[in-house]
Amino acid sequence: MIQYPFLQKGATIGVTAPSSGVNSALHNMFKQSCESMERKGYTVVCGETVWTQEKAKSSSANKRANEFMEMMQDENINIIIPPWGGELLIEILEEIDFEKINKKWVLGYSDTSVLLLAITLKIGIATAHGTNFVDVRGEYSDHTTAMWQSVLSTEVGDSITQYSSEKYQAKWQHNNPSPCVFHLTEDTNWKTISNGNVSITGRLLGGCIDVIRHLIGTPFGNVQEFRKKHCNNDPFIWYFENCELTTTDLRRSLVQMKLAGWFENCSGILFGRSAANHPVNEYTAEDVYTELANELQIPIIYDVDCGHRPPQITFINGAFAEVEVEGGKGVITQHFK
Repeated sequence: MIQYPFLQKGATIGVTAPSSGVNSALHNMFKQSCESMERKGYTVVCGETVWTQEKAKSSSANKRANEFMEMMQDENINIIIPPWGGELLIEILEEIDFEKINKKWVLGYSDTSVLLLAITLKIGIATAHGTNFVDVRGEYSDHTTAMWQSVLSTEVGDSITQYSSEKYQAKWQHNNPSPCVFHLTEDTNWKTISNGNVSITGRLLGGCIDVIRHLIGTPFGNVQEFRKKHCNNDPFIWYFENCELTTTDLRRSLVQMKLAGWFENCSGILFGRSAANHPVNEYTAEDVYTELANELQIPIIYDVDCGHRPPQITFINGAFAEVEVEGGKGVITQHFK
């Protein structure tokens, strides 16, 4: 069965950088996140890796893994939220003793999703794909982003419902600070390949496809073993977000996942909004989604609230979910069972 952590009021947040740290020019911005969370009643503990960044990583793989494990084993730390993603988190996986990981939430997206998916697949502890720590630095959060607290405070056996956002951010504007961090200017519209209403159920798994695809064929990406051990052979709903892949690279990655058996007993796939998805020779993301839907004979929903075009719905790896799309609006209910 899946083990679900629980976020208590006034929790202590451990911030460590298993991928990229924060370079000195952005330290003040990061401190705003710490102050924002402390105003909300949390205690924030930052590791050494947060404050350094060199050669595409916060520090050595060994140091990053050790600091993460120390926070996972520290009984005074209740949840771990990295500052943001990065590029090379995958380096630390072989340095982590997964059997010594305590049951507590790890929350984030982008490169962090490699760690999230590996934890859930290896040991059956639910993990949370949602906001990064730097994105909670505003005076307030939009409703979609703010739901991370409610989702992570859901009791085992209970369920929680989230709704698609009203608007999303098309472009980052770091030189134009907003009270809620994001500039939500574009109308959100969840789309389906069938162009009709869709309803699917299954256990959620996913993350940033750029990086989680590299778990295929490793001890950290054994989806079949996870299904047998923790899921009673329930169907899966996969969710993906594309950070930088062209459409042909996206297609290659999805075909590899299919050949590796990741889409066996899959009831549907969700794709987040993406500023990548650059067409190659007029081959578009919609072409990719259509081909996959036809091959797997399953519904595909796209432009959902997931990824590098915020805001983020909080997806729980391992939770049993019901996803419904009607008239461009989405509803997702996650059951902690």
